[in-house]
Amino acid sequence: MRHLLLAAAAAAVLAAPVAAQQAVEPGVPSILQWSPEQQKAWYPAIETVYRVNTIKAGKAKPLPKAGKQLPDALSDAYMAENNVSGFLVLKDGKVVAERYALGRKPQDRWTSFSVAKSVTSTLVGAAIADGKIKGEDALVTDYIPELKGSGYDGVTVRQLLMMSSGVKWNEDYTDPNSDVARAGTAISEPGVNPLVSYMRKLPRANEPGTKFTYNTGETDLVGILVSNAVGKSVSEYASEKIWKPYGMERDAIWVTDLAGHERGGCCISMTLRDYGRLGQFMLDGGKAAGKQVVPPEFVTRATTPQITNGAPERGYGYFWWMPVSGAFEGRGIFGQSVTVFPEDRIVIVLNAAWPEATKRERSMARTAFLNNVREAAKGL
Repeated sequence: MRHLLLAAAAAAVLAAPVAAQQAVEPGVPSILQWSPEQQKAWYPAIETVYRVNTIKAGKAKPLPKAGKQLPDALSDAYMAENNVSGFLVLKDGKVVAERYALGRKPQDRWTSFSVAKSVTSTLVGAAIADGKIKGEDALVTDYIPELKGSGYDGVTVRQLLMMSSGVKWNEDYTDPNSDVARAGTAISEPGVNPLVSYMRKLPRANEPGTKFTYNTGETDLVGILVSNAVGKSVSEYASEKIWKPYGMERDAIWVTDLAGHERGGCCISMTLRDYGRLGQFMLDGGKAAGKQVVPPEFVTRATTPQITNGAPERGYGYFWWMPVSGAFEGRGIFGQSVTVFPEDRIVIVLNAAWPEATKRERSMARTAFLNNVREAAKGL
């Protein structure tokens, strides 16, 4: 049963809609079908393929190196077998392992796929702290008025963050007519974001808040909700609330949709160390530069199970996964993950270019590897 749950969780992190972003040049193949050579070239330079916005960094916060380091032998085989480009482990905020491969250098960014969802939910918390969003129980239609009269009437921000809006959604990546394949891929109503235009036509299938249904389209909606609430792009807001105050070391980039809005559900690119800082920011309770950026109670709910009905493993938080290990985790296809073990004060980052978007055997191998690294780091 545990294997089946892991497989279900792996299948759920597929990034989509894959055609909702705008290519720089025509004829770019689907990101789900890039060759190993294209992955190696484009994952660290996705801005050469798709249109992006920039999350500006400020002065970098040092990540000191611990006196004791994990041995390279611990990660040699896993990195080689799974096309890992970057592996980072922080314990108590200090680096105990940092390795690169596939030609990647420390200053190189790498795309996150659905790890971006976890950033988007964190920005909701920041907007609540700023008074720009009234609270988790505020109505979605208060911030995206184009959704009034749709299946999103009465749906709260919290229900969106739990992927439990109750709106009918088909996330079948093998079906070209599924919602995930069609949403946001064409501008059908001038002046309305194409994703909003598509999703306001969807019917309701369940009572809001009662069932988890993995829905990448709704994570893009949350990005739109945040930017509408704060009156600026989510890239600008992420720079203001996280990148500059927490001390990210390099500008990040965020892929945009056909309307030029960042994809709330996909494709932020940052350095390996900045992924580590993101995990540490959440582990530190949402504080930056001595200030509470995200309310501590929001951080707690975001990173602990909030809904179990329909959700794999221990449940689902606010765009964070809840592995059976007790960690909380941001996940993306092709081997991206930011895993935080709160009890042990450990953050583990993996960036990779798996040959497949997801595969049960690879997901199980990653889980085993993460657990082995955790145990080794605890002993330092």
